[in-house]
Amino acid sequence: MNLKQLAGLMNLDLLQPRGNFDVDVTGGYSGDLLSDVMGNAKERSIWVTCQTHENIVAVARLKNLAAIILVNGRKPEDTTLGKAREEGVIILGTPDSAFMVTGVLFGHLGRK
Repeated sequence: MNLKQLAGLMNLDLLQPRGNFDVDVTGGYSGDLLSDVMGNAKERSIWVTCQTHENIVAVARLKNLAAIILVNGRKPEDTTLGKAREEGVIILGTPDSAFMVTGVLFGHLGRK
């Protein structure tokens, strides 16, 4: 399933929509510790986090992630949005919890 389809199914807010929505999403990763995400997230996964600072963009680029989903209604900092635009990192948002988002992702993507 590609990112555009998944974002539509999950009714996610487009917080920073510049990037490739046609990428096939291979899975998801939920975590707020950057070193954990760097060590364990797989390429083209969606990262579920509550972190909003600009370092999330660097991690997403390093790991070639499909997108970042900010949970609990969090909004990215202005510097984060600017860096994400420059780097083409898509940031999506939702008022739902990480638990709920991860469950929905698993339902759509299964074990990948």
